[in-house]
Amino acid sequence: MSLPIDPTEIDPDEYGEKQAVLEMDHEEAVEHVREVCLDVGFGIPVEFSPSELLNEKVDADRDPYYVLGACNPEIADRALDETMGIGGLFPCNTVIWEEEPGRQRVYHVSIMRIARLLGIAPDSEEWGEILAATGELTEELFERLDAVEASG
Repeated sequence: MSLPIDPTEIDPDEYGEKQAVLEMDHEEAVEHVREVCLDVGFGIPVEFSPSELLNEKVDADRDPYYVLGACNPEIADRALDETMGIGGLFPCNTVIWEEEPGRQRVYHVSIMRIARLLGIAPDSEEWGEILAATGELTEELFERLDAVEASG
């Protein structure tokens, strides 16, 4: 099966890819990212550890990997007004994985941008405002994470 698009031709900014590295242990990084999410305006309605689940269920021997399902309820409500299909991508996940002991990668892609690229969301002024609002929150989140990295 071939893809209808060439992913290598898409600029990561178009789908809102953000990354940061935190020099701390995994549990500390998860707690820190959770706190910063809350500080910038994201709630965390769901969180889980795929690595713990897989290690338990299929003896996968995975390094620490954690998902924080972030959500800003006001923006999510506006997004659902524009397209009910966006719920298939909820929540906005931020992932923290251990690259090596004491070094954690924080990763995020914008579900709102991906929904627009896939045609799930409309190309409208309201969706543009939703993209701007979520983009501002995410920028602030990663600026704060980068600040920790720079001061560490």
